[in-house]
Amino acid sequence: MDPVLGVVLLVLVLALLITLLKTLYTVRTSQAGVVERFGKFNRIVRPGLHLLIPYAERVAFVDLQVQQAQFSVETKTRDNVFVQIPVSVQYGVLDDKIFDAFYRLSRPQKQIESFVFNSILGHVPKLTLDETFEQMSGISIAVKVELDATMREFGFNILTALVTDIIPDAKVKAAMNDINAAQRSQVAAQAKGEADKILKVKQAEAEAESKALQGKGIAAERQAIIDGLRASIEHFRESVPGTTAEDVMALVLLTQYFDTLKDIGMRGGTNTLFLPNNPGAANDFLQQILAGLRSQPAHSMSAAPAPKPQS
Repeated sequence: MDPVLGVVLLVLVLALLITLLKTLYTVRTSQAGVVERFGKFNRIVRPGLHLLIPYAERVAFVDLQVQQAQFSVETKTRDNVFVQIPVSVQYGVLDDKIFDAFYRLSRPQKQIESFVFNSILGHVPKLTLDETFEQMSGISIAVKVELDATMREFGFNILTALVTDIIPDAKVKAAMNDINAAQRSQVAAQAKGEADKILKVKQAEAEAESKALQGKGIAAERQAIIDGLRASIEHFRESVPGTTAEDVMALVLLTQYFDTLKDIGMRGGTNTLFLPNNPGAANDFLQQILAGLRSQPAHSMSAAPAPKPQS
C-alpha cells in the first residue's frame, strides 16, 4: 500500500471518530442540556442520548440537583453588639426556567450571598441581642421569603435559608453567662431565704404549741395536787374530829420532807447534803415552812380574800 494513501486513510478515520464524538452525547438524569448553534441558544435537551451537528453546535449541562451554600454575615445589633450569623441556603434550578438560570447569572452563589447579606443587614440591626436570639426562626423566614422572591426571577428556587447560629464576641458571651449565673444565684438565695423563713416560723409555732401544752400540763398537775390535798384534808378532818386545816397541812409537809430525804438517799450521783437528823429538826422545818406560807407579800395578801375562820 502506498504510504501516502495510508496516511490519508488514517486521517479520515480520525476525523470520522472525532465527528462521531462531537455528534453523540448523553444527558444524565439529574441534568439538563443547553444546546447552542454557532454560539446562539437553540434548544434545551432532557436526559438521554442526543445528536449534535458537528462543528456547528455545542452543549452545556445544568445541574438540577438541590445545592447548598453557606455564608457568615457579620453585623451589629441595636444594642451595639457585633455578632457573626452563619446562614445555610439550599437552592435549586427551576425546571421551567433553565434558560434564565444558565444565561442570566454567571456566578449564582455570589449573587445569593449578596442578597443574604442585604436581608440580614436589614433585619438584625433593628433588634437587640436578646431579641435576635429569640427571633432566629423569624429571621430565617424573612431571609427565605426575600431571597426566593428575588432569585425566582433568575430561575432559582430557594428551598430554605436557615440561620444556624448567632455568635457574639467571646467577651460578650462570657458577660452574658456571668449575668445568667448571678440571676440564678439570686433566685437560689431567695428560695433558700424563703425556706429558712418557713422553717423558723414552723419551729416557732411548734415551740409555742409545746409551751402552751406544757403550761396546760403544769396547770393540770397543780390543779390535781390542789384537788388531792383538798380531798385529803376533808377526809382527814372527818376521820379525826377537831383537826384543823393547818394541822393537816403540817402533817402533809412533814411527810413530803421525809419522802424527799428518802429519794435523795436512794438516787445515785447526788451531791453531798448536810441535813439535821434529830427529831426536833422536823418541827423546826415545819415551823419555817408555815412561817413562809403566812408571810406573803402585801399585794398578794390584799388581792387574795381573807380565809374564813374554821369552825
